[in-house]
Formats: sequence, C-alpha cells, structure tokens
Amino acid sequence: MWASTASTTDDGDLNRYRTNRQDEVDSAAVYAAMADAETRPQLAEVYRRLAATEADHAEFWAGKLREAGVEVSDVRPSWRARVLAWVARRFGPDAVVSTMQAGEEAGGSGYADQPETDGTGMVADERSHDRLLATISETSGRGAEGSVLARLEGRHRATSGNALRAAVLGANDGLVSNLSLVMGVAGAALDATAILVTGLAGLLAGAGSMAMGEWLSVQSSRELYQRQIAVEAAELAEAPAEEREELALIYEAKGLSREQAESLADRLVSDEATALDTLAREELGIDPEELGGSAWEAAATSFVLFALGAIVPVLPFFALTGLTAVGASLLASGVALFAVGAGITLLTGRSVLYSGTRQVAIGLAAAALTYGVGSLIGVSLAG
Repeated sequence: MWASTASTTDDGDLNRYRTNRQDEVDSAAVYAAMADAETRPQLAEVYRRLAATEADHAEFWAGKLREAGVEVSDVRPSWRARVLAWVARRFGPDAVVSTMQAGEEAGGSGYADQPETDGTGMVADERSHDRLLATISETSGRGAEGSVLARLEGRHRATSGNALRAAVLGANDGLVSNLSLVMGVAGAALDATAILVTGLAGLLAGAGSMAMGEWLSVQSSRELYQRQIAVEAAELAEAPAEEREELALIYEAKGLSREQAESLADRLVSDEATALDTLAREELGIDPEELGGSAWEAAATSFVLFALGAIVPVLPFFALTGLTAVGASLLASGVALFAVGAGITLLTGRSVLYSGTRQVAIGLAAAALTYGVGSLIGVSLAG
C-alpha cells in the first residue's frame, strides 16, 4: 500500500482524487475488454496486467478519499470508456490501442505534478504503459521492439486507432462540404429542386473524388511494397549470409543479446518464406499479408463515409421548400455535427459538450459564409 503524503485536503484536492479515480476505473475497464477480445494469449495477458495495475491505481485514489473522510462508493466506467470497450470487443484491441496510449501519456505527465504520487511508482507505471502501448501500436504489421519482442513476435496488422479517426473525419468532410455547398446555392435563391440536384451532385462528386483518391493512394502503396519485397527476395536468394547478419543486427538493436539475436536470425533464415516475411516486417516495416490493405475496400469505405455525412443537409429538400427546408437542413446538420464532435471525443478525451459545440460552430460558420457569398451572387445575377 502506498503511503499518504498529503497533510491537508481541500475541495480541489477531493475533486482531483475523484477525477483520477474515474480515469483509472475507465482505463481498467477498457484494458479488461481488450484482454477479453485479444486472440493471442501472450498479448491478452499483457492487457490483463495493465487492467490490474489501473485497478490498483483506482484503489489508491479511493484510499485518498477515505483518508479525507469521504464515503467511497463503487464507480462505474464512464460512457466514453464503455464505448471504447465496445469498440475493442467489436473490432479488436488494436482499434483502441492508440487512443489508450494517448491517455497513458497524459496520465504520466499529470501524475508527475501531483505530490500524492511521490514515491509510489505510479508515474513510472503510466510511462511504462505508454511505451508498451506505443510498441504494440507501432508493431501492427511489424516486429516488436525492446524487451517485449518475444511476447509480441508474430503479430499481424489489424485495425488501428487511425481507422476510428478516419471514419469520424470522413463523415465530417462530407457533412461540412455538402452543407456549405447546399447553403451557398440556397443563398442564391434557387428553388428546392435545383438545391436538391446540386446537393446530390455534390455528394456523388465528393464521394467519388474521395474514393478515387483513396484507391490511388492505397494501390500505389501496395505496388511500392510489392516492389520492395521483390528486391528483398532477390537479395535473400543471392546473399543469405548478409541478410542473416542484417536480421541479427536488427534484433540486437531491439535489445536482445548478440547470442540471442544470432540464434533467432539463424532460425528465421533457415526457412526462406519465413525469412522473407520477417525481413519485410523488420527491415521494411511492411506486412506482406496486407500490403497496406485493400485498395477497393478503402475506396468503398471512403465513398460510403463521405456520402453518409453529405446526405444529411440534402434530405430536408426532398420534402420541404424555401426557408423551411433551409432551416431543417441547418437543424439536421447541426445535430449531425454535434454527433461528429461527440465521436471525436473518443480520440481526444475532451468534453462531449465542448467538442460537439465546437464542431457545430465551425460547420455552421462555414455554411453561413457560403450562404452569404451565394446571396451576393444571387443579388448580382438578379440585378
């Protein structure tokens, strides 16, 4: 048990203890979900240990509250933690690992300024968690680094925290761009049919452009990776001893002893397919099984996400006209913008009200600007 270092406790301290305890309860819940969803036993055990450590930290802050004479009751995970836990169970732990790493990084920095944690090892725990999660995140499709190499050897690329970010921002792009387009046309005083056609055209054009750009990006990456792997295969066939030495050096740089590194390199190079796979992951940072993912899947996902956001400001014009349709479009878009802002909090950890309101303000400001420009153009054309 950690010793108490606080001599006095005011309301600010009590609120800080409660916030710290809630954060630790949230982290423990998400790590437990990640452990349940992880199919690799070694990595699942890592997540279980992280959950246990965070639970100990939560109890530390509960003890601080008791010392201050506060009655301590059970605390449930916050809505954000429950959503992250659901994402981990539904899409796999890698979908939230980057988000959890950001929280650990912030936690280590925050605890460093709190006198109660002096001598407890809690700051070191949080920083260790940060480094461990960074290793797991960076090794999605690559070899592990440092002392966790043996535990993480053989991991394959999966959905990362960037997938969640791309989903939220993709829908936001479609929503804000098409809302601005629709409001610009509405400002020019065109009828509902013209606005509807323009909005649908903007949806298709924007979604198609996004999909094409995503396809080109992913396909170009795949072709580059294929060429790099082909070059590596040729080098392995022509000079296996040199490739074996490269692998040994890589593993030595990761923290293994020379004997361990050479033994591991010998074992890997003895099988050509395994050697090529390992060299691609370790030397090139490429997952040969995915090569950056499917270009068609990326394009389709980009198209759908953009279209989902872009359809929102257009829908009211199917049934309404005039200022009523404009008002309904703004209202529906405002609700959707707030939802996008709330989704962003899964990545940032900020207040839902703050992020949602900020997103609404930015989106509506863009719409107001284009509406004003459209009005000026409409007046000019009418004159």
